[in-house]
Amino acid sequence: MVTIWLKNPLAIYTGSSTESDARGGVVIQGSKVIELVPLGAQPANRPDQVIDASEHVITPGLVNAHHHFYQTLTRAYPDALNKELFHWLKTLYPVWAGLDEEMMQVATELALVELMMSGCTTASDHHYLIPRGLEHAIDIQVETAQKLGIRSIFTRGSMSLGEDEGGLPPRHTIQKEDTILDDSMRLIRQYHQRGDGAMTQIALAPCSPFSVTTDLMKETARLAERENVMVHTHLCETIDEENFCLERFGLRPVDYLEETGWLNHRTWLAHGIHFNEEEIRRLGKAEVGICHCPSSNMMLASGICRNKELEAAGVKVGLGVDGSASNDGSNLVNEVRMGLYIQRLRYGSAAVTHFDALRWATSGSARAMGRDDFGTLAVGKQADIAMFRLDDIRFSGAHDPLAALVLCGAHQADRVMVAGQWRVHDGRVIGVDLPALLSRHQLAAKRLVERFQQRR
Repeated sequence: MVTIWLKNPLAIYTGSSTESDARGGVVIQGSKVIELVPLGAQPANRPDQVIDASEHVITPGLVNAHHHFYQTLTRAYPDALNKELFHWLKTLYPVWAGLDEEMMQVATELALVELMMSGCTTASDHHYLIPRGLEHAIDIQVETAQKLGIRSIFTRGSMSLGEDEGGLPPRHTIQKEDTILDDSMRLIRQYHQRGDGAMTQIALAPCSPFSVTTDLMKETARLAERENVMVHTHLCETIDEENFCLERFGLRPVDYLEETGWLNHRTWLAHGIHFNEEEIRRLGKAEVGICHCPSSNMMLASGICRNKELEAAGVKVGLGVDGSASNDGSNLVNEVRMGLYIQRLRYGSAAVTHFDALRWATSGSARAMGRDDFGTLAVGKQADIAMFRLDDIRFSGAHDPLAALVLCGAHQADRVMVAGQWRVHDGRVIGVDLPALLSRHQLAAKRLVERFQQRR
């Protein structure tokens, strides 16, 4: 196995609680970190390759804990502008119902490429909209991610409660519960990898309390426990959702979560904004994870996640871009900056640092999704690494390189390594013809909207 020394970085964030001196760099062998080198020292392990990192800030690879890749096809969609969540969804569900396999593939590829270019090494996607003809959406996503070489956690999403039954999605976008559960089992058996270094995993993800039945929530929890996989859903994103749960189930969302068997360490939630103090304590005791989605929450005016109280209670808090129709971007390093600033708006500038934001985007997201083999740079961990140059005009005059990465607004990684393999070099994803990808994606987005207009 080739041994690589990333030598003498301009700055480094390891995220490790051991506080080992890594100012001399990181040594990688195969797919793992085997040594952190102190400042001025030589590696104990003789490197086969030495890469001068003196112009790079090094971090663990960023980890995206919530996304909807298909939504890259409806960024800045005119009819959905300036609306809050429920009205926004009801506008876009009929458009998204026209998704086909070609659209799914190119949307997935574009989202993953955009994430990788921003320093992301592990991406989770929550795909819950499976109209007729798109029954193998997750298979398409797995194949695309494996070709790109990015670590992925794909959630088999679902919707079973149509608007004619009091739910939010139109009937032609939902599936029968037996179909959902059978396909969930198929995907686990076919793709889910276990143990350290797993590159592809499957989780189960009913969309939200307002789009699936109680029976499906319960059966999904039982299947996940039996197969030992994670579960994921949207929860407490808006007050509208809270009111829906009270009216339909007679329960607040967290009570509903417990009622359906979801209040445990296998669960991570998207958004998690509207909790009271008692609910925060219960979530922490249950070791639930929560993905903070700052740009999406600002765009839809949903509210601000209570990251500090959640972490203090024991909740594993991560970071995500959310869908590219509620964020209009898939840039995870930009989300680190947004996460820092919106949390300062809640707690004050002295209470939230750039180290907090980097932790949420790395080990926080990894732990929220049930992984501890990446997210930090430590001996024995996966060699998932992002390297950023600070030679853009936005960084000129910056004095603390690590703080500048966040405060000055980094947008693109120069190099990205996943499991010891270089996947991004000079800011470009290796093996991807970006102009051709953009052309295919633009055509797919246009075709999706035209298909909707023809059906109206």
